[in-house]
Amino acid sequence: MPSMQFDLLDAEYNEVLGQPTYVSFCDALRAFGCQRCPLGASRDKIVIDRGNPESEVMIISERPGENENREGVAFVGRAGELLDRIFAAIGMNTDRDLIITNVVKCMPPVDRQPTAGEARACLPYLERQIALIKPRLIILLGAVALKFVTGETGDVDMEDCVGRFFTMTAYPGIQFVVLYHPAFLLRDPRKKKDMWEHVQKIRDFLQKNQFSVEKEKK
Repeated sequence: MPSMQFDLLDAEYNEVLGQPTYVSFCDALRAFGCQRCPLGASRDKIVIDRGNPESEVMIISERPGENENREGVAFVGRAGELLDRIFAAIGMNTDRDLIITNVVKCMPPVDRQPTAGEARACLPYLERQIALIKPRLIILLGAVALKFVTGETGDVDMEDCVGRFFTMTAYPGIQFVVLYHPAFLLRDPRKKKDMWEHVQKIRDFLQKNQFSVEKEKK
């Protein structure tokens, strides 16, 4: 697991990263009013997550959109609704059986991918989320999430990665898998068949490895 990136000149930031529980981390991050990259100046609300932090399955996407920015909750727009339906088809409730977050916690002022600098500024928050939640499976939605979580510096070919399970030495004990981003499926419905096949692989993996998908929020 990557070590926490403390800042010797920012005690409040360090206090956020040093929170001992997930609930206290989320409360501290909201209260912090992060301005560690330019996105902090244009956001309405910081978007930390949606779902159950007791879940063993974590979903990581790239960044919030307009609905998320307005409500302060991850994946509540059209792509979120599609994600809900996709996982409901394999018996999973996204608010109960999953925890959903993004690499970047603030919406860019225009519809674009996060920059490398924005991702670097937010990655310590994501790493702390992973450390506190301790998921057994992380699902990466789309090429942007895959690139920034794995640290890839070049272009990512989704066709070579989607649907495949892998591990990372930086995150021992965690299995990773890549899925198409639901927003991509809304643009290209032809990929829904592939997505269904990949999600069934996840269902089979969860059953084989005795994951719990019926934990209630505490």
